[in-house]
Amino acid sequence: MLLPQLNVPFQSLHIRTDGSKPKIWDAFRSKWVILSPEEWVRQQVLWHLVNQKEYPKTWIAVEREININGLRRRFDALVFDRQGHVMMLIEFKATHIPIDTQVLNQIVAYNFEIMAPFVLLSNGLQQVCAQLNLEEKKYQVLNEIPYYNSLGFVTE
Repeated sequence: MLLPQLNVPFQSLHIRTDGSKPKIWDAFRSKWVILSPEEWVRQQVLWHLVNQKEYPKTWIAVEREININGLRRRFDALVFDRQGHVMMLIEFKATHIPIDTQVLNQIVAYNFEIMAPFVLLSNGLQQVCAQLNLEEKKYQVLNEIPYYNSLGFVTE
């Protein structure tokens, strides 16, 4: 399987072939998962957050179920603060899926229930991070993904 180069620093990860399907070790879920194009993006970006942006691995939840308007949905990742409050909702897409209005609408709908102060969209080539302004009920796009310790203090 040829893995695409992404627009985040490359992270060396454990990959194996199980039968005909390549799998990648997901240390966030503590299990081997099928290495899909979206999973490649998820793992590379999450480890970028941990290794370069200083997000504690233990404060990141991956692929959990939530209830949105009575429907069961799965979020790609959530980042929590040290008190257990949700700080960031993350949505991953494969590299061939553009970060567009449809993807933005998906994460905004999910975040309507979660109310994370930050959202991050990534297809590995493009990362869009935005901060939710609760008073104005709108998002402000940030210039870059903030470091973990500044999540509560970003004012751009």
